[in-house]
Amino acid sequence: MYRILFFLLLLPVSSIVKADCPELAPYYLGDQADWSALEQELAVLMPECLDSAEYFALYGAALLNSGQVPNAIESLERAILLDPEQGAAQIDYAQALFLQGELFPALELNNRLLARPDLPASLQPLIAERQRNWQAMTSLRSIQVDLLAGYDNNLNSAPSPSQITLTLSGEPVLLTLNEESQPVSGPYLNLRLAGGIRQLKPDNERNWTGEMRGRFSEHTDSDLVQLNGRYSYTRPSRNSNWQFNAGMNNLFFGGSPLYTSSEASTRLQPSVNSVCQPYYNLAAQHQHYYKRPSLNALEAKASVGANCSLGRGFSNQLFSAEVAVLSNQALKSTRPGDDRRGWQATLDWQHASETGVYHAQINHTQLNDRRGYSQLLDSGARRRLGSSYVLLQYRRPLRTNTTLLINLYHQRQRSNIELFQTLDTTFEIGLSLVL
Repeated sequence: MYRILFFLLLLPVSSIVKADCPELAPYYLGDQADWSALEQELAVLMPECLDSAEYFALYGAALLNSGQVPNAIESLERAILLDPEQGAAQIDYAQALFLQGELFPALELNNRLLARPDLPASLQPLIAERQRNWQAMTSLRSIQVDLLAGYDNNLNSAPSPSQITLTLSGEPVLLTLNEESQPVSGPYLNLRLAGGIRQLKPDNERNWTGEMRGRFSEHTDSDLVQLNGRYSYTRPSRNSNWQFNAGMNNLFFGGSPLYTSSEASTRLQPSVNSVCQPYYNLAAQHQHYYKRPSLNALEAKASVGANCSLGRGFSNQLFSAEVAVLSNQALKSTRPGDDRRGWQATLDWQHASETGVYHAQINHTQLNDRRGYSQLLDSGARRRLGSSYVLLQYRRPLRTNTTLLINLYHQRQRSNIELFQTLDTTFEIGLSLVL
């Protein structure tokens, strides 16, 4: 209704009546207007109203309220070009910019509306509230709590064979693993607490996130606690989107620190007029193992991929594919196998529908050692590792800020050395709460 008031109170008389454009006052229908029907009625009048700012402002309002945001922007821009003081068009244009994802241009225009001396007193609270709501979006804080119950057939990440072959004095000898070294299955509880701060500016975006994740079961020697911290800086431009990331990850296994990794990466995504957006990524990671410092390493990763968006609304689908080359450099000459080289491929699919969000991810990583791993294992052969996993997820909103989570994860690691052959399947279900 405030758009109609602004039309009646602020429009210059000269812009209301045009010789070649009919009187438009009958088309001001108020809050209960059938905007789709109005848009069709006004479309017929366009050839007669090409010079009318009032017409394009009203036509833009009808398009905006019918959900046709890009067309509404075009019509409202035409109205403002014809009459830069067109207040009604400016109100809707700010809203259209916001819906299009252009938050800061919307904020700037809305602020100019508040500064107008001819802004009716009845509209000032509405425009001011919109300004406060949009301004709040430039600095967002979030807390998320996930609680899931699950079952894992290999809580302790043990080798899948019950026997391994040792090479002693040049002869193969079968060694039966004790029960503690064989897979332990059982139920577990998964707890995740995450918090984040997101700051938006006209030319960049900054994100700080922290996460604590714990997996607890009756087999306490396999309990996992993970502490993560991450920072990202994104700088978009007309031709590309550039991002820098830095983070640290700490993992505790069975109550003792296992390793700490520190990483930094940079990502470049050129802007192309296509459903698929390519990107390029470079990353480096330092890996420190507390109990076995001989395993310390520096890993580099170079990857290329593409993100594709298919469909709209409830049928929206996102698909991405990435291929990477890996180089894992040993920091100590005593590390078994020495340096490693390999590659990685990932496929990711997500489908949003009225029944929830479906997500699937497939990954394969191949690593080969540069030197023999150990004379006790396969006569000192160079180790080859091939690790694959499939992740299936389902998320369904239940009520405000609460989501149902269902996850299924299956991983298989193959190797020419039996000690590194593993098989792991987990299933979990629970709730996610955003505070």
